[in-house]
Amino acid sequence: MLDSEQVQEPAGEPEETTQENPLGEETADQVEVSSSEATQDGAAPDGQSEEAPKPAPRRQRAAAGTRPARSRRAAAQEEPAEEGDSNVPAPRLRDMYRNEIIPNMMREFGFENPMEVPRVQKIVLNIGLGEALTNGRAMESAVGDLSAITGQKPVVTRARKSIAGFKLREGNPIGTSVTLRGGRMYHFLDRFINTALPRIRDFRGLPRRGFDGRGNFTMGIREQIIFPEIDYNQIDRLRGLQVTITTSARNDSEAVRLLELYGMPFVKET
Repeated sequence: MLDSEQVQEPAGEPEETTQENPLGEETADQVEVSSSEATQDGAAPDGQSEEAPKPAPRRQRAAAGTRPARSRRAAAQEEPAEEGDSNVPAPRLRDMYRNEIIPNMMREFGFENPMEVPRVQKIVLNIGLGEALTNGRAMESAVGDLSAITGQKPVVTRARKSIAGFKLREGNPIGTSVTLRGGRMYHFLDRFINTALPRIRDFRGLPRRGFDGRGNFTMGIREQIIFPEIDYNQIDRLRGLQVTITTSARNDSEAVRLLELYGMPFVKET
């Protein structure tokens, strides 16, 4: 009995291993070899012969179709931007400069090239606030006034050094200013000449002594309420401001004529 049991047990083990493991390994190896041989030789099984040539045209279509899709998206994104820009009115004084001022100044001063004609480069508005050392809300009011007048956020200017006589320390806020260029500059100049200046009390024209000899003009305004954007009932007190118009003129005569053609009301020389 012992001999028969010992003989049956080792005989059963190799039968199980030969039935399960070798067959599974052979089938997996055969599948891998057949697939690799098919890919190398260019031949495929019957089920894969129809699907093999499909990836190439699909990739070509995707590569060729991406560029028109991107161009269409870019065009679609540009169209609304152009429509939005069309709603904003173009600066009237810029068109006046190109169509009227340039020909007139070329004829009067003998310029041969239109690029020689002086132009307005920037406009700077400045408010000095000595009261900001004692009144903390004065700076907020001044910044709000300049923001309403220009449509641009101003910059707070600070003291560069300490002065004991004025009780001033380095870094204290003492004013605010804003610089305008481009379309906002022309829009502000148009409103300033045609709307704000006529609202000055007893206005009889701007003095010509505001030029510095290099084509830049500076003027002082005593009350900020001349601008229609400022509500008289919302301000805490009347404040003055300084307006500086910087041009590319080589002398004061060219700058005066440039601003006169824009409509700046200077006092007539006697």
